[in-house]
Amino acid sequence: MANQHVVQRPDGTWAVRGEGNERDTSRHDTQKEAIDGAKEIAENQGGDAIVHGRDGKIRERNTYGKPDPYPPKG
Repeated sequence: MANQHVVQRPDGTWAVRGEGNERDTSRHDTQKEAIDGAKEIAENQGGDAIVHGRDGKIRERNTYGKPDPYPPKG
């Protein structure tokens, strides 16, 4: 599972960084663009997109691509 964090950089841009990585995966001018990028990566890799606010605190977490542990019985 590859969780993706959306964080603001000191220069005011927004970055997507894979959990545990030392370098940013991508940089964006707006938080919305960074969220969209993190969502796409999380969907492809089956992880979470974790959005941090300007203060660095987590404000939103969305899970993508994980199988349902309790699928309906057919």
